Amino acid sequence: MMQNTMQHDTQPTAEHSSAPIWQCGRYALELSRPYVMGILNMTPDSFSDGGQYLDPQLAIDRAHQMIADGADIIDIGGESTRPDAPKVCTCDELRRILPAIEALLDCGVPLSIDTQKPYVMREVLKLGVDIINDVNGFNSPVAIDAVADSNAGLCIMHMQGTPQDMQADPHYTDVVAEVAQFLGKQAQRLMTAGVARERLCLDPGFGFGKTLAHNQTLMQNLSQLSDKHALPLLIGVSRKRMIGTITGREHATERVSGSVAAALWALQHGAHIVRVHDVAQTVDAIRTWQFFESA
Repeated sequence: MMQNTMQHDTQPTAEHSSAPIWQCGRYALELSRPYVMGILNMTPDSFSDGGQYLDPQLAIDRAHQMIADGADIIDIGGESTRPDAPKVCTCDELRRILPAIEALLDCGVPLSIDTQKPYVMREVLKLGVDIINDVNGFNSPVAIDAVADSNAGLCIMHMQGTPQDMQADPHYTDVVAEVAQFLGKQAQRLMTAGVARERLCLDPGFGFGKTLAHNQTLMQNLSQLSDKHALPLLIGVSRKRMIGTITGREHATERVSGSVAAALWALQHGAHIVRVHDVAQTVDAIRTWQFFESA
């Protein structure tokens, strides 16, 4: 049963606690309650809100609004990873995100950077960001080297293929076993490189090289992924095509209700963190669910 609270308790670690933690740079997130990660896309072409937050001040304002709405983590991205997204050069990615990072470092919640580029990882870690969220699952030795000596939280995501070809013809013999195997292998590679286990978090990568049937099977077996590796599980399905297919909603902005329902399902079945566009609606739903759970 989860606690009837969604207040920010992502404070720097000082005291010992019996709850497991996800160590994220300056913060230790006690995994005794769900966490909401707010998405901040500083891109011109993200599938849901591309172009809305390219201006640094608009992005900064958006981050503060999400925090006011209850976001526990802000995840900043400067390169879209939607299907068929074009690659972005390192300079452009950094140019987009650095002003927001510098302005938000003291915002009171962990800052996560959504990137698969080792050079970007190194540069943002120098600034003091708390989490690196790699859609490529730290599958590059250079990426592992870039993050190993930091104290940042690391989110290992599974993706079959690349954003440019991942939805062409995704196939698996056993999607749950294969995703679990990859996540476990990458976690071990990072720990072998000296990364503390409590810094690691896993993401099965919904929609990244997976059909709707694959996504459904993964969602129905989240507890297997969580239990197998005993690591925090992050789920990102917000406004994705799978939600549109399930609900019949063509436009991403119409998929809020379906996204919130999927987030609640995930939290009930093993997830610890949900990555969302619609923070206020997700937080309200979690609070309501927790109220009745605790009654």
